[in-house]
Amino acid sequence: MITPLDITHRETAQQVLDLQLPSYRVEAELTGFDGIPPLRDTVDTLISCGETFRGLYLDGELAGAISYKLEKNLLDIHRVMVHPRHFRKGVATALLQSLLDSTSEAHRVEVSTGSLNHPAKKLYRRLGFTEVGEEEAAPGFWMTRFQLIREGGAG
Repeated sequence: MITPLDITHRETAQQVLDLQLPSYRVEAELTGFDGIPPLRDTVDTLISCGETFRGLYLDGELAGAISYKLEKNLLDIHRVMVHPRHFRKGVATALLQSLLDSTSEAHRVEVSTGSLNHPAKKLYRRLGFTEVGEEEAAPGFWMTRFQLIREGGAG
């Protein structure tokens, strides 16, 4: 079940951090870059990040989470993470689809991932996102930006 997570509670922030670190370690391995900002987070930085979080629990364990900011017509997805124990169970798809379904007022949706994170890029394409560019986020580390324009909206 997907539920809102109150990231301002220390216990919740710790749960998210315990999910986030192994999740982003996998992305670091895929991309060959260990400077991914979520790997530097602490409970305190999560508490103060200003993002809205939702989590998906499997057998009582936080298996995945997504965070975002929603401003007017823009849904900006900041984090999509799945604990490696729960890979290939549809967790990321469920989190993304639930968020998209519940934020229809956002006509533009944006998300980024490491350019060498092929599983994430495949997922975003499958959900209808289009690549809109790449940028070098750190020397030798490239991020791919994706966008989804939904009916009734303009960029």
